[in-house]
Amino acid sequence: MISNVHGAFREFNASIYTTGEDFLSAEIDCWINTDSNDTGDKKRDEHLKGPDFFNIENHKQITFIGNTFEKTSAKDGYELYGELIMKGMTKQIKLAVEFGGIMKDPWGNEKAGFTLNGTINRKDWGLIWNTALETGGIMVGEDVKINCEIELLKEA
Repeated sequence: MISNVHGAFREFNASIYTTGEDFLSAEIDCWINTDSNDTGDKKRDEHLKGPDFFNIENHKQITFIGNTFEKTSAKDGYELYGELIMKGMTKQIKLAVEFGGIMKDPWGNEKAGFTLNGTINRKDWGLIWNTALETGGIMVGEDVKINCEIELLKEA
């Protein structure tokens, strides 16, 4: 708990539909393959895949379903509310969203960019494993920070 461990899921997919360019009507479904976690440490990654954490044998994916997208008072700021489903448990979460804008790339494709940030408590989804340290304290903190950089491509 004296430093942060960074990791990423390398396999995921999402479908996002909206009727307007402000994304307030967005319908968001995201699926993450729990077997694709990568923290840069093979032993830690295998432990995360096991029954102490993601239990990938019984829970193949993490799902996020966005159900409310609201404009905030911040310039280009939004809040995204949705259900995060992990290890068979569903909890409502809130993510801060910064809208980067919409533009065409050099090939004429229209794209939109977003940055998402939030914090969840891993114990809310049954990820409770920990161990006491010889010098006092515990090995794993409860908070997990979520950071996503997203670029969307508009379908023709």
